Amino acid sequence: MKLWAGRFKKEVDSKVNDFNSSISFDSRMYAQDIRGSIAHATMLGATGIIEEKEADAICRCLEEIKADIDSGELPFDPEAEDIHMFVEAELTRRLGETGKRLHTARSRNDQVALDLRMYLLDHAGELEALLKELVGVLCDLAEEHKETVMPGYTHLQRAQPITFGHHLMAYAQMFLRDLDRLKNWRKLTSSMPLGSGALAATTYPINRDMVRRALGFDKITANSLDGVSDRDFCIELASDLSIIMMHLSRFSEEIILWCSWEFKFIELDDAYATGSSIMPQKKNPDITELVRGKTGRVYGDLMTLLTMMKGLPLAYNKDMQEDKEAIFDALDTVDLCLTTFIPMLRTMTVLKENMRQAAAKGFINATDCADYLVKKGMAFRDAYKITGTLVARCIDEGKTLETLELSAYQEMSGLFEEDIYTAINLEKCAFDRKVPGGPAPQSVQNQIDMTRELLK
Repeated sequence: MKLWAGRFKKEVDSKVNDFNSSISFDSRMYAQDIRGSIAHATMLGATGIIEEKEADAICRCLEEIKADIDSGELPFDPEAEDIHMFVEAELTRRLGETGKRLHTARSRNDQVALDLRMYLLDHAGELEALLKELVGVLCDLAEEHKETVMPGYTHLQRAQPITFGHHLMAYAQMFLRDLDRLKNWRKLTSSMPLGSGALAATTYPINRDMVRRALGFDKITANSLDGVSDRDFCIELASDLSIIMMHLSRFSEEIILWCSWEFKFIELDDAYATGSSIMPQKKNPDITELVRGKTGRVYGDLMTLLTMMKGLPLAYNKDMQEDKEAIFDALDTVDLCLTTFIPMLRTMTVLKENMRQAAAKGFINATDCADYLVKKGMAFRDAYKITGTLVARCIDEGKTLETLELSAYQEMSGLFEEDIYTAINLEKCAFDRKVPGGPAPQSVQNQIDMTRELLK
């Protein structure tokens, strides 16, 4: 018999029960459900809504139920409608009439809203820890390679010389902003909805602030209709998770390129690559390809939540049961991607010489050649045209700016002297870009130091 069955004259059809049930996925919130119920029961006893001895008995029994679930002694009943009904039914089975008092001044609507907020807040903390670990690994690698010259790209064409450390710290900044977004999300989500009831609060003299303090929320929700009827905190988290996956996917795409023989900038550790069933020479970057693919999955979870909520009138509607599978999947996917991506990054081998050779072949010091003329008094546009002509000549003759004869330079401008070769040296080109945020080793070190300070 369902706990809500008093209004009904016959049992729900078994197919409807299966369709309606959510315990297969919301059972993961059992710890939060029990924690919320203990806070609620404690408040009921303290305010005299139920007797304190009954509240104490309920709290003790809930702790026992949690211990039994933790140990595996109490399995979830697949016939239960949801985790909330399962816990309450087990409490009533063990305590009888006293157990039935737990749900006084509470609805499943505000109970579900509470449990989901608590669960997401708990698990977002684990996600934040993984992001911090990832940023820490990026800082370590960047420090090791702050003088490793590589080509920087625009349009996937070699553009200007940078360092590998500089490139890595670009991703560190992206993931730092992801952490900031999660921090802001936490602030907005830390509103305690219990006490909203089904939609219109309750006539009992409850103490919502007491429950808020017990559960560690920053504040209580200000409106009972809003407290049970919105899932914007799920949508915002899914959006934040989608942005994290977008950053991981961009990074994955570069790693895939860098692993190819066409680039060969890095080599992944054997533990984080796979082979082919037919081509014995293959070493495939499958982890990064899966991260790239799973990004679409998390985007889909976000679209599920947005679409689910877009037409719902106030207050609660059963459509909102679809929130959990989507946001749980998004959380699980990001967690899985980060836990495999971090050690893959930590163990990869950086092929510095290949990066340096690629930088030498792309005329990526052409801007520095033009700047050389500008510093000697020529207008930039004139210097730009001369340098472009020199690059075209190098291509025709199979040379680089470093190997082009001084006489060829001087045919274009008498401002060119022997020191042009110093000016276009790749290391100098990269290392002279000392402005804050630039690729010079000291600038990269400053970025690393600031990032590590923020991680504290």
